[in-house]
Amino acid sequence: MREVVMLIVVILPLFAGMLMPMLPFRTRKEMLVYLETAVCINSLLVLYLLFNVPEGTLTLFRFTGNLSVTFRMDGMGAVYAGLLAVLWPLAMLYSFEYMKHEDNEGSFFLFYLITYGVTLGIALSENILTMYFFFEMLSLVTLPLVLHTRTREAVLAARTYLYYMLGGAAFAFIGMVFILVYGTTSSFVAGGVLDMGNMGEKSDMLLLIYVLCFCGFSVKTAMWPFSSWLPKAGAAPTPVTGLLHAAAVVNTGAFAVLRVTYYSFGTQLLKGTWAQKLVMALVIFTIVYGCSRALKETHIKRRLAWSTVSNLSYVLFGAVLMTPLGLQGAMAHMLFHSFMKMCSFFCAGAVICQTDRHYVHELNGLGWKMPKVFGCFTVSALALMGVPGLCGFVSKWYLAKAAVSDGNRLAYVGVGALMASALLTAIYMMDIVIRAFCPGKDFDGAVNEKVRDVDWKMWAPLAFFAAAMLYFGLHSGPVMRALENILTE
Repeated sequence: MREVVMLIVVILPLFAGMLMPMLPFRTRKEMLVYLETAVCINSLLVLYLLFNVPEGTLTLFRFTGNLSVTFRMDGMGAVYAGLLAVLWPLAMLYSFEYMKHEDNEGSFFLFYLITYGVTLGIALSENILTMYFFFEMLSLVTLPLVLHTRTREAVLAARTYLYYMLGGAAFAFIGMVFILVYGTTSSFVAGGVLDMGNMGEKSDMLLLIYVLCFCGFSVKTAMWPFSSWLPKAGAAPTPVTGLLHAAAVVNTGAFAVLRVTYYSFGTQLLKGTWAQKLVMALVIFTIVYGCSRALKETHIKRRLAWSTVSNLSYVLFGAVLMTPLGLQGAMAHMLFHSFMKMCSFFCAGAVICQTDRHYVHELNGLGWKMPKVFGCFTVSALALMGVPGLCGFVSKWYLAKAAVSDGNRLAYVGVGALMASALLTAIYMMDIVIRAFCPGKDFDGAVNEKVRDVDWKMWAPLAFFAAAMLYFGLHSGPVMRALENILTE
C-alpha cells in the first residue's frame, strides 16, 4: 500500500494538470479551488509517506537488465520530498493573487501543477536512470513556464534555458552510462556502486567522467560557467522564478550532484583526487562570482537570481567536501535556502505586482507603504547574510565546520569564500532594505501615495517563510540531528 502511494504522489499532479483543459470550470474561483485541493491532497500524501516510510520499492517500467524506472523513499529522498510538500501549496496560493492580472492563466497552472509531480519523481528515484528520466522531463515541463509571457525577453530566456539544459543533459548522460557499465547496480547505495576491482587502470577515466557528470547536473544549479540562464529566466512570472530558484530546478541539480557523488561514484574513489580539487575550485569561484554579480545588478529579480547562483554553490561546496559532515551541511543549506530565497523572491514579486517597479532604485520609501512585504524581506535578507538566530547561519556554520574539519587546504579557501560571500550578501540585500525604510530627507513620499500592501493570499506564504527562518534558526538542533541520522543510516 505505501509503495503504491509513492506512485500516486508522482502521477496525481501530472494527471490533475493534464485534466485541466477538459474540465468545465464556470468561474476562476472553481479552477483555483481545484488546483489548491489537488496540491494539498498530494502534499498530505507525501507527509503520510514521511511518517510511514515504505520499506520496499515500486517498479513502474523495466526495460532490460537493471534498467528500470523504480521509486523508493530513502532518507535523502524523504528530506527533499518533504520540502516540496511544504513549499508547493504555499507557492500555489501565492500565485493565485499574482497571476490574476496575467494572460494564459490556465496553461500556466497546468504546467505549474505538473512540475510538482515531476520534481517528486526526482526525489523518490530509486536509481540513476529514474532520476535522469524525471530530471530531463523537468526541463521540458518548466520550459513553457519560462516562456509564459511570450515577450521577446521571455523567448530569448527560454531559448537560453533550453540550450543549457540540453547541454547539461548530454554530460549527465555520459556519467549515467559509465555508472551503469562499471557499477554493480544502477540503484543509489550509500558509499557508491562502482566495482573497484573491475576498473583496473580506468580510474583516471572515471574521474574525468565524474567531472563531466558533475558539471552536467550542475547546469541546473547555474554553477559557473553555466550561470547566465538563471538571471535571464527572471523574465518568467515570479511564482515561476520563485520555484526555479528555491525548490524545483536549482534544487534538483544540487540533489542530483549529491546523489551521484555519495550514492553512485562514491567518495572512496573521488576524495583527494584531482577531480575533487577541480570541482571544488569551480564551486568556490562560483560562490564569490555570484555574489559579485548580484552586487552590481540593479534589477530586483536578477539581483536575487545571482544570489541564488552563489547560494546553491554552498550546497555544492558541501557535496565536494565528500565527508558526512559536508553532506549534512549541504542538505541543511538546501532546506534553509529554499525558505530564504522563496521568501525574498515572493517579496520582490509582491512589489512588482503592486507597483510595477522592477529596479532597486525604485524601491525608496516602499517599506512604510508595504510593511508586511518588506518586513518579511528583511528577515530573508538577514538570514541570507547568515545572522545568528536565523536558519542561514546554521547551515553556513555546518558547512564551514565541515570544511575546517576536512583539513583540505582548498577547503580553507572555501571558508574564506563563504566569509566574503556573507559580506557581499549583506551589502546587496541591505541596500534594498535601507532604501525601503530610509529613503533620505529629499525623498518625495507622494510617489508612493497609491501603493497598498498585499492581501492575505500573498502575505500568508511570506509570513510562513519568515516564521520558518526564525524557528529553524532558534531550534535547529532537532533538524540537524534528524539530518545526521537520516544521512548516516
